[in-house]
Amino acid sequence: MDWRTATRIIFALTFIGIGVIGLVSGTFAPIWNSVPETAPARSSLAYLSTFVSLVCGVGLLAKRTAAPAALVLTIFLIVWTVATKGLYIVRAPLVEGSYQSNGENWVLIAAVWVLYADQVKSRNFLSSELGLRLAYVLYGLGLIAFGLSHFFYLDLTAPLVPAWLPGPPVFWAYATGTIYTVCGLAIVAGFESRLAALAAAANITLISFLVWGPMVAAGGLTPMHFQETIVSCALTAASWVLASGSPPATKARLFLSRKRRSAPSGSRR
Repeated sequence: MDWRTATRIIFALTFIGIGVIGLVSGTFAPIWNSVPETAPARSSLAYLSTFVSLVCGVGLLAKRTAAPAALVLTIFLIVWTVATKGLYIVRAPLVEGSYQSNGENWVLIAAVWVLYADQVKSRNFLSSELGLRLAYVLYGLGLIAFGLSHFFYLDLTAPLVPAWLPGPPVFWAYATGTIYTVCGLAIVAGFESRLAALAAAANITLISFLVWGPMVAAGGLTPMHFQETIVSCALTAASWVLASGSPPATKARLFLSRKRRSAPSGSRR
């Protein structure tokens, strides 16, 4: 099994797990829990999100059905994000948390978008170089939002740092926030995007294991910590899908690469 196949299967199993959580709880699973209490047909939307999670998750497992499942999930996530979390930015455009919350969905959209492009046989906008570039830009913007949240909400981030790590918790909060931000900027700019995606995936994975893992092992998760744990697992799976992909380079990057290849051998460093 190659790396891309492994990341697709892990992502698929993650969404199946999210669907099972929705079935068992009878309400929105954590990644879908952004519908206002006063929204009409709220319970129907909860069942719809569960159904989409399960069906698309199962569809992503098989190579033959992966492309249509990824397409449906991409469209559904985009519509869901615009209709629910997009309102956060409209209502509070100067609040960083609005972007951090949307960033979670941007990462998921980018991952399933890349999965679709990797599986579809015919070329179209979503699978084109421009389409993939937009997917990775969306991922980069999500990472930047995560990074900034570590700085804006230091009082919430620092207490989550495991006590056994050396140094003050504030240092690790700033460090992980900086990694997110730098990786996001690199991906948006199109410079060393593959390396930045790998670093971001490692960062998200370490946070999931070191912060949320011990809480799960200890049991007795609060509703907020349970939500954050499931979201973190989904983002981890998504980040490895994006790290296993091939981010297209920007024109500036391609120009620099051609310039290096065309330079006389004596001038290369």
